[in-house]
Amino acid sequence: MSPSTSRREFLRSTLGAAAAAAGTVAATSRPAAAVNKRDAVMALLDTSGRQPYIPAAFFIHFDPKFHFGTAAVQKHLEYFRATGMDFVKIQYEKTFPPIPAIKRPADWAAMPSYPIEFYEPVLSAVRGLVKAARPEALVLMTLYSPFMCAAHTTSLPLLTAHLEENPGAVRKGLEAITGSLMRFVKECVRLGVDGFYASTQGGEAGRFRDPAVFTRHVKPFDLVLMNEMKRTCPFNILHVCDYNAPYSDLSPFVDYPGHVVNCNPQLTGSKLSWAEIARLFGRPCMGGLDRHGLIATAGPAQIGREVSRVLNDASRPFILGADCTLPGDIKWENIRAAVDAAHAHKV
Repeated sequence: MSPSTSRREFLRSTLGAAAAAAGTVAATSRPAAAVNKRDAVMALLDTSGRQPYIPAAFFIHFDPKFHFGTAAVQKHLEYFRATGMDFVKIQYEKTFPPIPAIKRPADWAAMPSYPIEFYEPVLSAVRGLVKAARPEALVLMTLYSPFMCAAHTTSLPLLTAHLEENPGAVRKGLEAITGSLMRFVKECVRLGVDGFYASTQGGEAGRFRDPAVFTRHVKPFDLVLMNEMKRTCPFNILHVCDYNAPYSDLSPFVDYPGHVVNCNPQLTGSKLSWAEIARLFGRPCMGGLDRHGLIATAGPAQIGREVSRVLNDASRPFILGADCTLPGDIKWENIRAAVDAAHAHKV
């Protein structure tokens, strides 16, 4: 049985359960409690656009003592239950170690391709969270792109300069990184994750003097990994990450795989509506709240009003979220207020 056939069968059973529960959803004051969270999120992939309710999910980085192993499992579960969000996203905290010896483009030829053992601290958390959370919610693994991992290895300014000076030399390092990340992706799939929250960077406005550097020498490595996720997983989220800088154009990413797209609608010269983004990518969207905005600074009542405003204008189907990771010191009750408001919003 092909992966696409398996996904179609899964969707048929999922959507049948979600549709049967829809009447209960409308009749209760806690809509999200009436529908299994796995069903509700997978319902986004129904081409009819039916949603039993609007799912929501927000992400934070935990204190380093909760990055790996049992501690990471317990903290992720605590956060998932406290906020009421609709899927578990495992934070990726095993960044590539700095290599000071990479000073020139030619030095990227010595970039190691880390074995699967390198990722064991993260994989231990994956095992625990798949076992604990997968019966009730999708479990997605965060993945940084090869470009992002290369920036951790040196620095973003140095990597950018090297790609502009001699992209062919840097590609040797990106190939090694991609091979390493592919081992990690395949092992996560083997352990039972439902998909990935796959982040891309490098195409920001002004990153390269010639935008073709991104298209020719960064994007191909993104696609190697994301196409593998598409082949093996029923639910992936494409995250166009503006953590370092904004974008002037989202069109370079429209052919990236991902069942849902998460991005910031604010570009350098304009702000897109969610309907425009949904048409551009041809798929459901996730977002709506500014990570530094009201969710981080206001009280529950004001957050609830902002969620209603956003969802009244959002495309359908839709997942409420932020444009990127929320501040680590945010009050969890603020996140819960946003999630509850999404669940209560009329579909």
